[in-house]
Amino acid sequence: MKKFIIAALAAVSLVAIAQPAAAQKARLGHVFAQGNAADEASQIFAKLVKERTNGEIDITVFPNSQIGGDEALGRDLSRGAVEFAFLNVGSLTGLDPLLDIHYLPYIATNNEEVDKIFYNPDGILQRTLGETLAKHNMVALAYFELDFRAVTNSKHPVTNANDLKDLKVRVPGSASIRSFFEAAGSQAVTMPMPNLFVALQQGTVDGQDNGASITYNSRLFEAQKYMTLTNHVYAMGAITVSKRFWDRLSEDQRKIVKQAAEEAASQGVALNRAANAAFLEKIKAGGVQVLVPTPEAMAEFARIGQIGWQKLEPVYGAERIAALKKEIAAARGE
Repeated sequence: MKKFIIAALAAVSLVAIAQPAAAQKARLGHVFAQGNAADEASQIFAKLVKERTNGEIDITVFPNSQIGGDEALGRDLSRGAVEFAFLNVGSLTGLDPLLDIHYLPYIATNNEEVDKIFYNPDGILQRTLGETLAKHNMVALAYFELDFRAVTNSKHPVTNANDLKDLKVRVPGSASIRSFFEAAGSQAVTMPMPNLFVALQQGTVDGQDNGASITYNSRLFEAQKYMTLTNHVYAMGAITVSKRFWDRLSEDQRKIVKQAAEEAASQGVALNRAANAAFLEKIKAGGVQVLVPTPEAMAEFARIGQIGWQKLEPVYGAERIAALKKEIAAARGE
């Protein structure tokens, strides 16, 4: 009887070993519309993780704020209530004011500078964002592109900095973005994104400052007449995982997830840049006049943008801003 019991237990053990590990189900949320480059990148990420872990990690993507906006996703990631997000970290300044340091005006004005400054894993921007997210129980896996922000309005063409004076412009809850418009003499109005379209329609605000993809996908252009490619702020997001979920993964699983995030982010950047020109053409077709400032006008916009940097030193730290200025100079060969 004893031999029989031992044999039976051994058989059960072999069956248990042969069974694949139960899949860890995970949710990934983001605010982007389906078909947007960031959404496509999130689908790529989920697919790569499932394939490379042989189904051990199964991520379901919830686009278009289905499980919350950026602020809600940030809170849920922090407490472990959601596992992953393609997060617009600049929207989380209520959680920590350091999370919009990359919104300082005119850090970069073209993609070449962006790639050297924003997508440098050893640079001050990624270090600051990664360390700050970690303090709030989030792990930044990789960074993806949102876009350069532009200025749209329904009053008059904006061809130079003087044209921004007295415009009532909706801005997100970012001290950096607000600093640019206030220095230019605009009236900066903070309001939630879901309220913006109606505010533009009703004239509660004259304009707003999103880039081509959001301006088109959110149909904001339908309530605007002019769009100026000021490139005053470049925005990137973070592919983020809850520390609670991250700590449950094996070392091999972590490597797979991080590599998948880096590959998805890189593909997302390429997709976004390819789509940007098409969005601008669609906005033009919708009756909006799209304006490109002259080099002289851009220089004046950049000068005004720098005014807020000193005022924000107490928020971001003088040492961080000094380090960022050195990186900018190096990227421009100065």
